[in-house]
Amino acid sequence: MNMHAVRAIYHFEMARTWRTPLQSILSPVISTSLYFVVFGAAIGQRFAEVDGVSYGAFIVPGVIMLSLLTQSIMNASFGIYFPRFTGTIYELLSAPVSPLEIVLGYVGAAATKSVILGLIILATSAFFVDLRIAHPVWMLALLLLTAFTFSLFGFIIGIWADGFEKLQTIPLLIVTPLAFLGGTFYSIHMLPSPWQTISLFNPVVYLVSAFRWSFHERSDVSLAISVAIICGFLVLCLATVWWMFRTGYRLKN
Repeated sequence: MNMHAVRAIYHFEMARTWRTPLQSILSPVISTSLYFVVFGAAIGQRFAEVDGVSYGAFIVPGVIMLSLLTQSIMNASFGIYFPRFTGTIYELLSAPVSPLEIVLGYVGAAATKSVILGLIILATSAFFVDLRIAHPVWMLALLLLTAFTFSLFGFIIGIWADGFEKLQTIPLLIVTPLAFLGGTFYSIHMLPSPWQTISLFNPVVYLVSAFRWSFHERSDVSLAISVAIICGFLVLCLATVWWMFRTGYRLKN
């Protein structure tokens, strides 16, 4: 494996983040802080506890997961879209760099940025709530797995999109609504019976539930099922990327 190529792509993408710290880091942190202020203060007065956990602490995993999903997709999709938009992708494809090395560079950088942001949000939340992490190793593992999986999904979107409108369609119009309806700010057990069943068809429910378990040992669905669904989606994304490079889909024309 050409690790020099992987490092070059990785460092280039990471350098782009440090050139725009207000947009890349500060803006998501401020937005997340507003969630704690608005939801924690306003709704927290009505729901003192959820499943024995204070409402402010209860929403921490959901808020982190919401930011992780959106930032992973946006970072990876913009990272690969701009070389396609400017035409520099052809220089990369003609260089002695394999598809695996390209994916590792772009997806690795996007996942790293998302994990750093998630950890910053986690540290920020400690100023608002009394935070306890029951399983820190599981928490970190789920954070890394989710960041890499959805960065890979964002990479696919960046190749599929043929314009800035399409680039933002899935993150803004599909992923974000699913995250808000996926138990980010509530437990699905609080919903009426029919809506509990409907919520189980939302894949974000399993992400938030598994991540919340690592904090409070409380989950809406089985941890094993949640991890299996995340891994299944990861395999699906890997297969899609393999097909895109094998066929040259929107890469060689």
